[in-house]
Amino acid sequence: MHKTLLLLIFFLSYVPYLWADEIKNEPIRPLEVSFEVDPKLVALGDQLFHDRRLSRDNSLSCASCHLLSTGGTDRKPRSAGVGGVLGGIKAPTVYNSSFNLAQFWDGRAESLEIQAAGPVHNPVEMNSSWPEVISKLSQDASMVEVFGQLFSDGITGENIAIAIAAFEKTLVTEGSRFDRWLSGEQTLSERELRGYRLFKSYGCISCHQGANVGGNLYAYMGAKGDYFKDRNTEITEADYGRYNVTGEEDDKHYFKVPSLRLAAVNSPYFHDGSVSTLDEAIRVMGRYQLGREIPDEDIRDIVAFLHTLVGKHSRFKP
Repeated sequence: MHKTLLLLIFFLSYVPYLWADEIKNEPIRPLEVSFEVDPKLVALGDQLFHDRRLSRDNSLSCASCHLLSTGGTDRKPRSAGVGGVLGGIKAPTVYNSSFNLAQFWDGRAESLEIQAAGPVHNPVEMNSSWPEVISKLSQDASMVEVFGQLFSDGITGENIAIAIAAFEKTLVTEGSRFDRWLSGEQTLSERELRGYRLFKSYGCISCHQGANVGGNLYAYMGAKGDYFKDRNTEITEADYGRYNVTGEEDDKHYFKVPSLRLAAVNSPYFHDGSVSTLDEAIRVMGRYQLGREIPDEDIRDIVAFLHTLVGKHSRFKP
């Protein structure tokens, strides 16, 4: 009896390690900050990210469309640029963007540095230019001093982009309940675990995996049905996706697969912002990407799982 009890105690103490080893093989990985950044450069990038002087009329900053307090987006189908002009596509979240294979829905920017320059020069966003921005920042003695300390050539467009990118690299939502589960903690309910199993069994995991649960490949919008025909609205330039970058016919309607890390809090959904609820987004994805009609009960469980992916950052506490 005594021997049996000892064996039982040993087994129970060993089970968590067996469980942790097992879940290390999951197709979703924990989010981790695995790079070093200069705190002074990050602080400058933070300031520039919120600086309205980057826009032509000093009315908009990066944070205008990527609100850090609401999940890194403005939660609108299309964002308004200088003069209230509406853009053609939904602003993606800036959180966890350093884990993407490229930036923008069509992947036209290979790095965060290249991406940072895009909105500044876009006529329907900030509608400005580096010379104009540099001229304004150069009149600010404190800006001149900080740039002088960090860069040998002072205020340049390239250095502005480097600083903003450094700040954006720190925008990682760590410590989600799902990541803690991956580390061996029993943080998920049975419904949430069932949602994750369904997420995998339906095939969602084929596009949404890795640390960012997406963002690491391109996919065709409407693989199992004509999404754009059924949407019943005019096809826009933004709807062509990768084609706008490559000019290849085969790339029409291909988009960077979005991260689902903050999907639970970042409606509306898809590049066109056409769906307002997470339940409906899952239903649409099932129909047009998987060729399946997902029952309401399964959708509710998958939604419960997606909520477990939401981590925290000092600027964003869901």
